[in-house]
Amino acid sequence: MTFAQPVDLARFTAAAKAADARADEIDASRRLPEDLAAQLISTGVMKTWVPTAYGGHGGSVMDLVNAVEHISYYSGSAGWCSMIGITTGLMSGFLPPKFGEELFASPGACGGGLAAPIGVATVVDGGLEVTGEWAWGSGTSHCTTIAGGVRIADSNGERATLADGAGACFAFFDLADVELLDTWHTSGLRGSGSTHYKVEKAFVPEGRWVAMANMPKPVDDNPLYRFSAFGALSMGVTAVLMGLARRATDELVALANKPSAGSKRVLAERAVVQSQLARAEAAVLSSRAFVESAVGQCWDAAVEGAMDDRQKGLLRLAAADTASRCADAVDLCYNAGGGTTVYKANPLERVFRDAHVATQHQMVAERILEPLGRMRFGLPTSTAQF
Repeated sequence: MTFAQPVDLARFTAAAKAADARADEIDASRRLPEDLAAQLISTGVMKTWVPTAYGGHGGSVMDLVNAVEHISYYSGSAGWCSMIGITTGLMSGFLPPKFGEELFASPGACGGGLAAPIGVATVVDGGLEVTGEWAWGSGTSHCTTIAGGVRIADSNGERATLADGAGACFAFFDLADVELLDTWHTSGLRGSGSTHYKVEKAFVPEGRWVAMANMPKPVDDNPLYRFSAFGALSMGVTAVLMGLARRATDELVALANKPSAGSKRVLAERAVVQSQLARAEAAVLSSRAFVESAVGQCWDAAVEGAMDDRQKGLLRLAAADTASRCADAVDLCYNAGGGTTVYKANPLERVFRDAHVATQHQMVAERILEPLGRMRFGLPTSTAQF
């Protein structure tokens, strides 16, 4: 397992194990405790995709996959927060240098926010005035900068565009303008703190945004900034499920080799459990191979210059299929473990809950398969979300 330098693997693993040990506390507080969040941020992982010009690592897509899978093995919530911090950091490569440095140069910089254009932004003197409320504000309690997707409107609320023709953008707010709402009461990923957040008539200065549908020129020539932004995000989400699935198989092995009350045989000696574990292992291993292959092909294309729609579609297919297969692997292990897995003392109970919240993210939702199938059939297909 390798990571973008200078992420410290030992310190990163220590933070991950600390999150695992404090799972009950994290679930109860519905966010990462301040000291744990600070420990995680101090490893440098949140700056994996921040340009080196701002003290980041300028890492690759596989750096994200490896890091997020690694920490998610120990804690789905900490893995999710890491994924959000890394992927939001990608935007720093497209911000005007003034704002890229202002928001992401600090060693403790960590961004978050939902890019879907849910808020409304009106052009005003010197920038934008934004009002909106967004869901899935993962990790916002420990973020140093929070953004939100907005559509551009005129003074009458009708659709309008920015000077460059963009009708929507991802705008970065002053923290003082953001109100976090207490809405994150969920079955899984409880510690991710993915609460709703809102702003009311928040001023965003000229240029402190990224038009994601028409990315501006990046600050450097790293292939990362020629990679599909949606594809990169989908890989982050599926990496969480990859880590959870690996944990599930290990937990089943540990559980199945322990004597159980009322039985002369351990679970590991039962043929059906052996079969379930083998199927789960196959799903985990084959999914990782698919991800590595898809990311490798697309990274090579980005190195050469640009990705085409077929390659972008391959990324989304790999992410969606891997998420589904990893969730199936978790289910196999959870069911094979029997009644013991319903107790909070058993890590499989938490892994099961976390996995089935992660699969609901739109980046790995099954609906992406329809346009992918259409494209494979050669039918006219919108690739805007690829």
